[in-house]
Amino acid sequence: MPTLFSRIIKGEIPCHFIAENDRFFAFLDIQPLTTGHVLVVPKIEADYVFDLDEGTYLGLFEFARKVAPAIERAVPCKRIGLAIVGLEVPHVHVHLIPMNQGSDMDFGKRKLNPSSDELAQTAQLIRAQWLGSTVA
Repeated sequence: MPTLFSRIIKGEIPCHFIAENDRFFAFLDIQPLTTGHVLVVPKIEADYVFDLDEGTYLGLFEFARKVAPAIERAVPCKRIGLAIVGLEVPHVHVHLIPMNQGSDMDFGKRKLNPSSDELAQTAQLIRAQWLGSTVA
């Protein structure tokens, strides 16, 4: 059975799309820790990051590294934090989280509940920075 993220990648479930290439896909977390919280996933299904083949593992971080500056330009923050938790959905995913303080990365805190319109606006801002960059 396809994972939730595979269904998002295939367009079966809507998302607030950020970027993709032939191997990876980035979209907004709908229950973000901070505004601009993006998930980056491989298009192949794998539950555990350390089960990825070396090329996919390295490519995932390379793609996340290219998405992070677009987030940083679109959402005022001191830096972009990166986390891999992997317990919520059985599909490898990297969290890219705009941070101004360490507690912004606290997965135990109450998550934001933005409206679909707010998510769409944030995604549009990040996508504009992604498309405006020289890196694709």
